[in-house]
Amino acid sequence: MAAKNDLRPVFERLKEIFSPYEPKMDIAQNTDNMYVLNTRHLLKKNYPLMFGGVRLGKNYVSYHLMTIYGDLAQSTTVSPELKKRMQGKTCFNFTAIDEPLFRELAKITREGAKRFSDEKVIEGLRRAQADASAARKRKG
Repeated sequence: MAAKNDLRPVFERLKEIFSPYEPKMDIAQNTDNMYVLNTRHLLKKNYPLMFGGVRLGKNYVSYHLMTIYGDLAQSTTVSPELKKRMQGKTCFNFTAIDEPLFRELAKITREGAKRFSDEKVIEGLRRAQADASAARKRKG
């Protein structure tokens, strides 16, 4: 099991993947163990749409990419090697730097940034969020 200090280079390297998008997005959190990048799109209750983030945990570093959530086309382009690192729908866990997989993450992140810059996609997310909220209210 990797010690947290051994994971610091992994955390820093994964943060670098998000750096090209910082000028057009907002850094919501940037601490020793958490980095969160939000888009400038506002959803329900004026909450910003999260683009992604990196979390330094005790045993691994997590790379979160929200553009994958609900995007079957993008999630099917994930290689079997990267899928092995997947935890849930939008998270990839690492214990060491793996440049081939990090290059793949960079590519998927770039595609996701293009997707999240499409206003039609954002409006679809807003509608889906409103529909889900209305369905919860109807249930009780």
